Amino acid sequence: MHKILKIIAALIGLAGIVFLVRIVAAGDDAIKSGEEAGLVDPMAWAAYIILGLTLLFVVFFVLKNLFTNTSGLKNTLIGVGAFVAVLIISYLTAGGDPITYKLQEGVATSSQSQMVGAGLTAFYILIVIAALAMIFSGVKKIINK
Repeated sequence: MHKILKIIAALIGLAGIVFLVRIVAAGDDAIKSGEEAGLVDPMAWAAYIILGLTLLFVVFFVLKNLFTNTSGLKNTLIGVGAFVAVLIISYLTAGGDPITYKLQEGVATSSQSQMVGAGLTAFYILIVIAALAMIFSGVKKIINK
C-alpha cells in the first residue's frame, strides 16, 4: 500500500510539474489576457482534487484512530469542548459595530461585524493560551532538570 501511494504521489507531482512548465512557458501576458486560460484550469483542478483527497484521508484516519483508541477519544473531546467554549465566549463578548462598512457586495451588517470581532477575540485568546502553554512547558523543563 505504501509503495502504491508513493507511486501515485510521484505521478501527481510529475503532472504538476508538467502543468507548471506549460504555464511558465506561456508567459504572464498570455494568461492575463485569457488566451491560455486552458493551461491554468487543469492545474487548479489537480490542486482541488489533491486537497479534497488529503482532507478525506485525514478525516478518515483521525476518526479511525479516535474510535480504535478510546483513551485518546476522551482527551480529544476535552480539547474540542475547550475550543468550542473559547468560540462561544468570543462570540458573546464581541459586540456588533454600529459603523457602516461598505463592501464590494454591499454593506456589512452588525452580525457580520460581530462574527469578525468574535474571530479576532478567539484568535487573541488562543494566542495567549499557546504562549502560556509554551512558558509553562519551558519552566517545567527547567525545574525538572
